[in-house]
Amino acid sequence: MRVMRVNDYGALSQAAADWVVAQITARPDAAAVFPTGNTPIGLYQELARRYTLGLFSTTQLRLFLLDEYWGLADDDPRSFYMWLTRELLNPLSISPRQLTRLPSHATDPEAAGCAFDAAITAAGGLDFAVLGLGLNGHLGYNEPPAAADAPTRVLTLTESSIESAAGYFGGRDRVPRQAIALGMAPLLAARHILLIASGEQKRDILRRALKGPVTPEVPASFLQQAPAVTVIADTAAWPEGDA
Repeated sequence: MRVMRVNDYGALSQAAADWVVAQITARPDAAAVFPTGNTPIGLYQELARRYTLGLFSTTQLRLFLLDEYWGLADDDPRSFYMWLTRELLNPLSISPRQLTRLPSHATDPEAAGCAFDAAITAAGGLDFAVLGLGLNGHLGYNEPPAAADAPTRVLTLTESSIESAAGYFGGRDRVPRQAIALGMAPLLAARHILLIASGEQKRDILRRALKGPVTPEVPASFLQQAPAVTVIADTAAWPEGDA
């Protein structure tokens, strides 16, 4: 695991964009996942800037949705699919055909999750995964406790995650109580993983993820056992220096 400490959020976004562009340049047809949320917005803006300059191509990328609220309509503007379309897919001219969506209202959730994992296997596994870090240690919406071999599945959101999403939905009572998350097993098997974390509010959970015991109670702690992990954090989130 490589931990990079940068001065601020702007530097984090730049460094993360360097990492992503390097991955795409090395394998233009990479199978990948990207997160939603506040932390990656600067990364996506920087990727859009570089894409406009013609510094990389997205025509061959194969993306998989990292997580999705359970039960939302396909075109619900609050869905993670629609969020990712606005913030990443459209600015980088990535066609919806290049993204495999999670089944957010399948009649047989277990079978649908198995089919999603099978699609990743058929793609040769994930070449890279860009991940944020939940305040409770989740990766995607793999809420604690989450085993390292957990498949793609429907989960009940923790109070911490509901509270974090309340502003997005206009109140905690409007937040869906369940989500479907790409499983820990395919995530941790990604050939390259980038974790980004920003802000003092992430300091405690980031330290637990990187330095604490490996435990399902902190799903991100399993990154300690993953083969190729890069962590980019600003000084507010990681005051300890590079490692």
